[in-house]
Amino acid sequence: MLDNSLPKYINSAENLVYSKARNLYGLNIAKNSKSEKLIIVEGYMDVVSLHQRGIENVVASCGTSLTEAQGRLLRKYSQKVIISYDSDTAGQAATLRGLEILTNLGCDIRILQMEEAKDPDEYVIKYGNGRFNRLIDNAISLIEFKVKVLKKDLNLDNVNDKIKFLNEIAKLVKTVDNRMEQEIYIDKISREYNVSKEAIYAEINKLNYSKNQGKKTLESNYRNAVIKKDEFFPKALEKRENMIIGLLLDGKDDVYEQIKEILLPDDFKKEQNKKIIKKLYEEFEKGNSNINNILQAFNEDEEIINILTGIMADDYEIKDDKKAIEDLINNYNKEKLMLRKKEIIDCLNNEKTDNEKIAKLEKELHNIIIKLAEIK
Repeated sequence: MLDNSLPKYINSAENLVYSKARNLYGLNIAKNSKSEKLIIVEGYMDVVSLHQRGIENVVASCGTSLTEAQGRLLRKYSQKVIISYDSDTAGQAATLRGLEILTNLGCDIRILQMEEAKDPDEYVIKYGNGRFNRLIDNAISLIEFKVKVLKKDLNLDNVNDKIKFLNEIAKLVKTVDNRMEQEIYIDKISREYNVSKEAIYAEINKLNYSKNQGKKTLESNYRNAVIKKDEFFPKALEKRENMIIGLLLDGKDDVYEQIKEILLPDDFKKEQNKKIIKKLYEEFEKGNSNINNILQAFNEDEEIINILTGIMADDYEIKDDKKAIEDLINNYNKEKLMLRKKEIIDCLNNEKTDNEKIAKLEKELHNIIIKLAEIK
């Protein structure tokens, strides 16, 4: 139709000679263009309009969603494919479907982003070839497009949305096999969406760890990303400290009352965790146990917020808070006793003359050994 009536396009009926699912409109011209890229658009008029303006490496999927047969046609004539579907919801959905097909066929895919027009036809009429060609040059990758689509429905100022965003981008980046490419994506996502690289690496490592149970160490990326003084921080101890913070972030006063009796901020080995615990204790003492209010207390420290977000996103498989706290307290008590036991043995090895001191140390050592035996 050439007026404003609907439908916009009326496709020819399918028959033995012609099948929409196996053809690309404009391919006869596009395949002979000098460009190494093929641009696929949603509508016939987009192809006509761009061809009229000298942009000939453009085809359309004949009014249907991209099919595997059409994908193979694209792959036959070019490895580099740029998708430029309409910017409405249907166009975005069609883009995602097309991306999966072309990815499976091994194409190098980019997605053209148009903010000021609904389709390529409208854009090139309003802004001309030059700006449209710049859009082509700045077309984004599959990962970047999926992150952008994900972000559209989330509010990163909301804790739960930020956790969901972190989980999903980790799944996306994990699919990238090339380590250097993966690091580039992580760096770009971190800068554009204000999410710490450490938090992304931690989520990826968690996914890798779940997939490869039995491994004792995670990927090295996260360790390389954290500050030097925590570079060789034991993973078991890190997990335990994070679990304690996670239990406190659940906002249960009885949990805080139990933990504070046995653990002081200085008992935490990781410097950032000491800072977090000290602040959490201060907030609980004020009677503030609301998670959003607690996070507000750290609102000027983006690094800490990202650490807390990562901890909250983790799954520690705690089925019973009471039992988990009891086990944590037992572990800390055991460590303190083991440390004191070592100190006493060192003292006894060095002390040769003061019999009274030796007797006191031996008595304390005896009591420590009994207490250690009592801890399950």
